[in-house]
Amino acid sequence: MKNLLLAIFLILVSNSGFSQNIPNVQIKSLENKIVNTQDLFDGESLIILSFWATWCKPCIKELDAYNENIIDWAEETGVKLYAISIDNARSMSRVAPFVNGRGWEDIEFYLDPNEDFKRTMNVINVPHTLLLDGNGKILWQHTSYADGDEYELYDVIKEKSSK
Repeated sequence: MKNLLLAIFLILVSNSGFSQNIPNVQIKSLENKIVNTQDLFDGESLIILSFWATWCKPCIKELDAYNENIIDWAEETGVKLYAISIDNARSMSRVAPFVNGRGWEDIEFYLDPNEDFKRTMNVINVPHTLLLDGNGKILWQHTSYADGDEYELYDVIKEKSSK
């Protein structure tokens, strides 16, 4: 019986995490238009999903670092970056002015008003960054932020885009 339970557990573990595909969840653009998360994927481009919040200082540092690099990364590898705010209903109206004030013009921002997307992607804390293939399969993920973490992501992007 123990062996059977262990086998079931191992199968479940091997079928989760990095093999997970993107769920179809509704999020909103900063213009309040509903977007299905699966529509963010074109079947070809690598996608960076960065879950963040306006109150999260490491998130802001991470997005600053991504904003400094994303144009070069996109030109070299075709990667796209989507930042998903998990700000709640009370603070959600502050996201667009916050983003505009930071000058993050090269990042596409979305809102996850009920945290449905956050939950389905098993995001617990922010910042949480995921790299996915063009079909929504998770290739890499990272939580928290320290100066230089963006270069680790870039190395993974280069590796995965060359395959």
